[in-house]
Amino acid sequence: MRRSRLLPLLAAVALVACAPSAVAPGHTPTPDPTPTPSPTPTFLQPDQLPPLTLAGVFPPRDLTALRLDPSRIRTLIATGDVIPARHTDVVIRSRGDDFLYPVAATEEITAAADLTVVNLESPLIEGCPYHDSGFTFCGQPGFAAALQAAGVDIATLENNHVGNYGLEGIYETEDHLTAAGIDHADRITAVVKDVRGLKFGFLAFNGVGETFNRAKVTAQIKALRPQVDVLAVAFHWGAEYVSLPQTAPGVADDDPVEIAHLAVDAGADLIIGNHPHWVQAVELYKGKFIAYAHGNFIFDQMWSYETRVGVIGRYTFYDDVLLKVEFVPTLIEEYAQPVPMRGTEAQAVLDGMRAASDQLAQAVAAR
Repeated sequence: MRRSRLLPLLAAVALVACAPSAVAPGHTPTPDPTPTPSPTPTFLQPDQLPPLTLAGVFPPRDLTALRLDPSRIRTLIATGDVIPARHTDVVIRSRGDDFLYPVAATEEITAAADLTVVNLESPLIEGCPYHDSGFTFCGQPGFAAALQAAGVDIATLENNHVGNYGLEGIYETEDHLTAAGIDHADRITAVVKDVRGLKFGFLAFNGVGETFNRAKVTAQIKALRPQVDVLAVAFHWGAEYVSLPQTAPGVADDDPVEIAHLAVDAGADLIIGNHPHWVQAVELYKGKFIAYAHGNFIFDQMWSYETRVGVIGRYTFYDDVLLKVEFVPTLIEEYAQPVPMRGTEAQAVLDGMRAASDQLAQAVAAR
């Protein structure tokens, strides 16, 4: 009986507790405070980025901690020498003119960039004769399809073999490249590519079998500089089969370091070096990046480990500032096909580049 009498009383108390509280006459209730909105995320500006250093190349710097606007990131890929001649061409022919074989293992990497540039060190000509030896190179016109599949946008034609079949061979090569939608750059022909509103300019010069005309190199760079946001210059230079850039008296008499610095002083943002057939040191000079040699990419030099090795350079820009540099080591198989290296083998190549770069930095500082 006592419990049954308590139930109505408890119900009444519950109703009072749930009812809105009474407001005194003439008193205006204070509204609930409006929540403070979260600040809109702000992206870093290029001049706020930490400067690139060699320690941020080996290993590549991690960008995840930086507040970057993805729409302002653009990538450029450069490879080692591309020479679809001699045994490389023999392999292509032996596979029924399988021109895509040389790029089959790397095309996903090279085609993934906004821009891809290679040094084409062989003319592409109709009737290219079978040759498995010698130093007069040519490739078949069908190789342009391989460059297409690899996503190549620009081929530089300044080197000591592109003229092996004379001016006619060069002109024909240019025609085949144009038909494939690939631009070509040389000492007088600049290429300008627009990547989502940012203009990249390319020039190329050869110093093997001749010397660089410093005045013309400087003038060409200065003339292109106001037209572009990023200016990349490709050089063919230096001694072969060494890990540090140096002269080859009587063959390549110019010091690559001196020429690279001259180009940067004239306005170049990125230097892309080739010819030594070994991967070489890199350098940061006045905040600009210099890759002295990317090694071999597509070539038949299977006679040593060092000549089989190359690196694919991936250069990441945030607007016009080089934000990140990373290298993908490759190893040539079957005289024709570069294959990405993995694990400790790849790391050994990168460690060698870092050691050579440290040695070069010490040598440059001692000049």
